[in-house]
Amino acid sequence: MDIQNTLNQLKVLIVISMMVLLAQKVGFGFSVVEAIPGILATLAICMVSLILKDLTPKLKFPAFAWATMIALILSMPFMPTAPMFLAWTQKVNFLGTTTPILAFAGISVGNKVDALKKIRWKLVIVAMAVFCGTFFGSAIISEMILRMQGII
Repeated sequence: MDIQNTLNQLKVLIVISMMVLLAQKVGFGFSVVEAIPGILATLAICMVSLILKDLTPKLKFPAFAWATMIALILSMPFMPTAPMFLAWTQKVNFLGTTTPILAFAGISVGNKVDALKKIRWKLVIVAMAVFCGTFFGSAIISEMILRMQGII
């Protein structure tokens, strides 16, 4: 594990956290002060997941999977952390977190333009398959749930 790399990741996460807080206020009118505990909890989970990813390279388990597992465990109803964790994170609007994340994803993809040029037309096919699969998968799930509830 590289300490300098971890510190750089922390710096980026702090910047993203501040952007999310700003998005909470500007985009959704949420109180920044009320959102701070949820943002700090999310930041801590992100840092722990990045550290776990670095400490377990042979597992080849991505950081987002570590973050998902940690958050899931913290929010399970039988966990003593659940009431506090859920109270903190419910003050953070999910859509307010997506803008900075998507911006950094765009920057990440933008840094790999040469690799994308080598893929060319194959990327379009994969993207279309993902878009169609996501759309139809969501539509099927929605249809089933609405039918089960008797709405349609």
